[in-house]
Amino acid sequence: MGDANTPAAGQPLQSVRPPSLSVSGGESKPATTGAIEPGSVHVIVGTTHARVVLSGEIDADLAADLAEATRDVQDSKLAVEIDAHHVTFMDSTGVAFLARLSAVTQEPVRIFNTPPTVRFLLEVTSIGSMLEIVEDTPGATGAPPHMLGHLRLTD
Repeated sequence: MGDANTPAAGQPLQSVRPPSLSVSGGESKPATTGAIEPGSVHVIVGTTHARVVLSGEIDADLAADLAEATRDVQDSKLAVEIDAHHVTFMDSTGVAFLARLSAVTQEPVRIFNTPPTVRFLLEVTSIGSMLEIVEDTPGATGAPPHMLGHLRLTD
């Protein structure tokens, strides 16, 4: 016997998670309901490094975008910096992404603005030993990442 929120036998379970952000071609569309912050990943390639900007929920819903970001970083052949300031959630998909970035780059991957929940995951999984966790953003000017230096946004 179930309550009003439990489906009858043979009925499919309904997701309680609101629709997530649709990310295509670097353009984001907001979720239509709920307070969950959907995830996004953007790669900004400069002359000396590639910056990966993560925000919202970094989970399996973002797997294809994370794979594309890994290819963009690898193709750039530059040092990698990750801005994780706006990450609200990360699961094993996000942790695996960080490990893949470390595997495809010559220099240590630097991660900035790391929220406590992400720091915890990096420590528990030992992925943190593969990254350089930096306390402050380099040249913190308050400007958004796309305004720092001569950078171009990649698809």
